[in-house]
Amino acid sequence: MKKILAKKVLEVRNLSFRYKQEIILKDINFCVAPGEFVSIIGPNGCGKTTLIKTILRSVVPETGTIHIQGQEVKTLANKALARHLAVVMQTIDPAAMTVKDYVLLGRLPFFERYQFFESKKDLAIAQRYMELTGIAGLSDAKINEISGGERQLAAIARALTQEPALLVLDEPTAHLDITHQVRVLNLVNTLKAQLSLTVLMVLHDLNLAAEYSDRLVLLDKKNGQIYKAGTPKEVLTQASIQAVYQTRVEVRPNPISSKPWVFLVNPHGADKINGE
Repeated sequence: MKKILAKKVLEVRNLSFRYKQEIILKDINFCVAPGEFVSIIGPNGCGKTTLIKTILRSVVPETGTIHIQGQEVKTLANKALARHLAVVMQTIDPAAMTVKDYVLLGRLPFFERYQFFESKKDLAIAQRYMELTGIAGLSDAKINEISGGERQLAAIARALTQEPALLVLDEPTAHLDITHQVRVLNLVNTLKAQLSLTVLMVLHDLNLAAEYSDRLVLLDKKNGQIYKAGTPKEVLTQASIQAVYQTRVEVRPNPISSKPWVFLVNPHGADKINGE
C-alpha cells in the first residue's frame, strides 16, 4: 500500500464533508500523479474550494484520508506540510511590504530554530522564482501598489520558493482580465514543464480548464460527488455539462488546439445551431 501511495503526489480517498448537516462533499476519490496538471471544476457551491481546504487542513473532513507523497496530511506538522505543498488563493492580501519580502515568506518553513533572517540560499531561491515569474523588476515595489495580476504572479513566486511537490491554486484567474488570465496559466504551464511541477487547480472557466489541464475532476452540486473525472475530452461533453450545470451548451473542438470548447447557447439563437 505504501508503495502505491508513494507513486502519487496526492491521493484523496473516500473523502466526505458536511456543514450544518448539509452534505458538501461525498465519497470523493481521485489522485494526482507526478508532473500532472489537474483542475477541479463544477458549478458554484459544489464544494471546489472546500475540497482544497480539506487538503490544506483548513477544514476537517467527516470521513476519508488525504495522502501527499505517501504521507497522511493530518500526521504532518505545519512546517512539514508546507514543504510538500504550497497554495495560491484567489485573493491576495495586499500587504504593505515589498514584493521581495512577500516572496521570501515562502522560505519560512525552512528556517532553522532561532533563525531570524534569510540565508544567502533563501535569497537566491527567491530571486530565481521572481525572475521565472517575470516580477524581478517589481522586487522593491509594495504589494499593495501593484496590479491584481502582478500580485497573483508574486503569490505564485512565493509559493514556488517553498519548492513544493504540489502547487495548489484556487481560482488564480478570478477577477483578472483575459490578458492576465492567459499570462498566469501560460506561466503555470511553463513552470510545470521546466520544474516538473505537479499542479492542482480550481478553475471556474471551463474553456481555460480544457485548454491547460491534463485531467479534470467535475464535481456535482446535487449530491456532492464527482460526476466524472478524466481528460478534458472525456469530461467536457455536452451531456455532462448540461447535467451538472443545468445549462444548454454546445461543445466543439477548438480549431487551434482541438481541445473541447464550450459554447453557451442563447435560446434566441438556438435555431441557427440546430440548422432549423
